[in-house]
Amino acid sequence: MTVPPWRTRSSRTIYQNPWLRLREDLVELPNGRTTVYGVVSTGSCVGVLPFLDPDTVVLVRQYRYVAGHHTWEMPTGGVGPDEPIEHAAQRELAEESGYRAGRLEPVCVYHTSKSVMDETAHLFLASDLTRAMDAPEPDATESFQVRPHRFQKVLDMVDAGEIVDSMTIIAVLQAERRRADHRPPPR
Repeated sequence: MTVPPWRTRSSRTIYQNPWLRLREDLVELPNGRTTVYGVVSTGSCVGVLPFLDPDTVVLVRQYRYVAGHHTWEMPTGGVGPDEPIEHAAQRELAEESGYRAGRLEPVCVYHTSKSVMDETAHLFLASDLTRAMDAPEPDATESFQVRPHRFQKVLDMVDAGEIVDSMTIIAVLQAERRRADHRPPPR
């Protein structure tokens, strides 16, 4: 039995800034009833786990206002309007780590919060890194500490709950899965 999808009857913007839009939709449910549904609209984002060599990754540490503390994570960021996903991944990698990837391997695409946000994350493993001579400047709200880490240490940080960013956790676990499956590690 196929249940018809919810239908949007009306939509209005409640709040908007350059990074997100909060809207309120009046939706009709499959049973004909209506309800109000709040949606945070941010669009797509990218995350890149950069490998200096098969056993070393680069992470960035930055202060996250909402979390209220510094976090270790891979380079991440938003995708601009009409920007190709791979271009956004290279831009964020250069901006946050100072590297460019000779090779980007797609890891997965997922919804960061399926119930209240429309954000879709595109994750990559990066290898064949070179220093980015023309790296864009970080956004005005960004300040990074960039440091190489042994991949095993990063796995331990995920297991210990020291890394809390979902994009980083998923990319690290996917990279480990590829290693366990004896796939060639990033070069």
